[in-house]
Amino acid sequence: MRLAQAIGGEIVGADSMQIYAGLAVLTAAPTLDERAQVTHHLVGIADPIEAWSVGRWAQAAQEALAEIARRGRHAIVVGGTGLYFNALTKGLAPSPAVPPAVRDASAAQLAAQGEAPFRDELLGLDPAAEQRIEIGDRQRLIRAHSVAVATGRSLTRWQDETMPLLATGSYAAVTLLPPRETLYPRCDARLLAMIDAGALAEVASLAARNLDPALPALKAVGFRELAAHLDGNMARDAAIAQAQMQTRRYAKRQSTWFRNQAPDWPVIADATHDAQWGSFLALNPNLTPRA
Repeated sequence: MRLAQAIGGEIVGADSMQIYAGLAVLTAAPTLDERAQVTHHLVGIADPIEAWSVGRWAQAAQEALAEIARRGRHAIVVGGTGLYFNALTKGLAPSPAVPPAVRDASAAQLAAQGEAPFRDELLGLDPAAEQRIEIGDRQRLIRAHSVAVATGRSLTRWQDETMPLLATGSYAAVTLLPPRETLYPRCDARLLAMIDAGALAEVASLAARNLDPALPALKAVGFRELAAHLDGNMARDAAIAQAQMQTRRYAKRQSTWFRNQAPDWPVIADATHDAQWGSFLALNPNLTPRA
């Protein structure tokens, strides 16, 4: 927000959960007031019944970036979904066809073995995919496993054969990476603030739609725990504690991902520190204020 206001920019959301409508509180999406101050794109635009892929987001993001450029303004792509940034800076991988029988066999194997043994096998087939796929993301586990089995090449190798959607040198990148001792208490406090701001009502409204639990929107951090509380299957304090733990784990995975996938991006440890932003802007003199 401060950078956008300083340089006359518009924000493009790169968050796989904030893209869905009806989850603004639970996903810490920008508020209506914030969106009135700075123009945002790709936030709250999809119905939770939809399943947006990386490719679909990348296409929408390219359209938003082109629209912003036509107005002569800076675009600031913001979010925590690493694969979205990879799509822009490294490219979208070709999508190898996987016979349904192979995909079904991988799914059946995961169901029979359980996630831990399945991950052990995936580690041998595609170690990079096993590392980056979040715990419980059955869809992506099955995809990585079935691609390796069907094609004889890991999904990671397929993804390496890509061209970036943004030309090298056409953008400046930065990672916001607070120290863990600062980040984790803020994660816990943010979860409590979400509860106060109406996260339970959001979860209740979405749960009432009885959507397929495999849909991406229903995997928002905290949704499962708060829904269990609303169903009477978990005490409120226990649900909050579990959601806080999942938030911290997610923050840790994000930190690890950006350290590994974007090691050359400069790091800002304190996003409120003017000197750190000043240094970033000094390194990128093209980010001059625009109308």
